[in-house]
Amino acid sequence: MMDNTLNQYQRFIEVLQRLRKECPWDREQTWQSLRTNTIEEVYELVDAIQKCDNKEVQKELGDVFLHVNFYALIAQEQGLFNMADVIDSLCQKLIYRHPHVFGNAEAQTSDDVSHNWEQLKLKEKDGNKSVLSGVPSALPALIKAYRVQGKAKGVGFDWDNVDGAWDKLQEEIAEFKQEVDKNDKDNMEAEFGDMLFSLINIARHYHINPENALERTNQKFIRRFNYLEEHTIKQGRDLKDMTLEEMDKYWNEAKMLEKQNKQS
Repeated sequence: MMDNTLNQYQRFIEVLQRLRKECPWDREQTWQSLRTNTIEEVYELVDAIQKCDNKEVQKELGDVFLHVNFYALIAQEQGLFNMADVIDSLCQKLIYRHPHVFGNAEAQTSDDVSHNWEQLKLKEKDGNKSVLSGVPSALPALIKAYRVQGKAKGVGFDWDNVDGAWDKLQEEIAEFKQEVDKNDKDNMEAEFGDMLFSLINIARHYHINPENALERTNQKFIRRFNYLEEHTIKQGRDLKDMTLEEMDKYWNEAKMLEKQNKQS
């Protein structure tokens, strides 16, 4: 099995190198030109994972893998580093940050591992001394909040238990309502952000990824709305001409069908 993997990888590298030399499009690519394509490929992989589409996951993994190796090949051409350097640095990092596997450290839970990981990152010699500087600034806000909170927890800046997080959420809801009453748009936005941040913190305490949770709700809403729209069209009607009560009827039908499908 390993021999076949190595053979296929060698074949892939040969194909990539040939494309780089002979294909006008591949020859013109740089790190900067590939960046947006890479982001798109990662999102397509995530989409396939969410849909539990095994064939698409396999395909999209290949696309992401292509981009990783393409960046390394461009770097090799410029004398910066090559794929072997990438793999070697990755192995070194994994070994260093898992002393409970490759050393004598103790880690009984995933929380122990996360705490050790953050502590070890701060000791590395890359000049990255700030706890939060490792969170990419370009991350979507929801994911960024989750990562920021996780890193703060890694150095002990966290509630002792989830009760504190619940209390904080109630405090932020009250502050948001105060600004709503004042109709102060700027402060409303600021307090709404605080409220969301506190809600994400609660999700983290319950080991719920808020991005995944919100996407589940997005997909649920889309399924039910599509059901509503399809049945409206079948009646020869337009959603704009329907009352909210009429739309709720089909919405509730969609909910009931989902429950029945879960039970069957």
